[in-house]
Amino acid sequence: MRNFVSVVFLASAAAAWAQAPAAAPAHTVVTPAALQWGPAPPGLPKGAMVAVLSGDPGQPGPFVLRAKVPAGYTVKPHWHATDENLTVLSGELKAGMGDVIDEKAMDTMPAGAFARMPATMRHYVIATTETVLQVHGTGPFAITYVNPADDPRQAAPAPAR
Repeated sequence: MRNFVSVVFLASAAAAWAQAPAAAPAHTVVTPAALQWGPAPPGLPKGAMVAVLSGDPGQPGPFVLRAKVPAGYTVKPHWHATDENLTVLSGELKAGMGDVIDEKAMDTMPAGAFARMPATMRHYVIATTETVLQVHGTGPFAITYVNPADDPRQAAPAPAR
């Protein structure tokens, strides 16, 4: 009986090993010179440039992106359905929480600072200098503005005649 159990165990182990997933893909290195910057998606105000380093923010799964914004760049109060993790790589950003901008209550984020905004947390940012930041999270990563009139995707009214 002991031999039978050993054979069954070995056969089970061999079957599990044969069905094991293939080796993980090789690591990825993205140098600053290799970044492909393009205009930010329409949900963000004009003026930002974005480079996706990994994944696809619009699809389910992990992603990493960088954004380059000019001094004064403001993203008005908004929220995301998924967590947002933000690291300031260069420059300085101010971040606040809530439904309306309160500059006195904002946290200053110099290069190296990190912020985590849990899903549905209302927040806003203002770049005090030209700033490069990195955002990572799990997609789909979408933005919803607290005040729909702040959403840059809203069509501008037709000019009066």
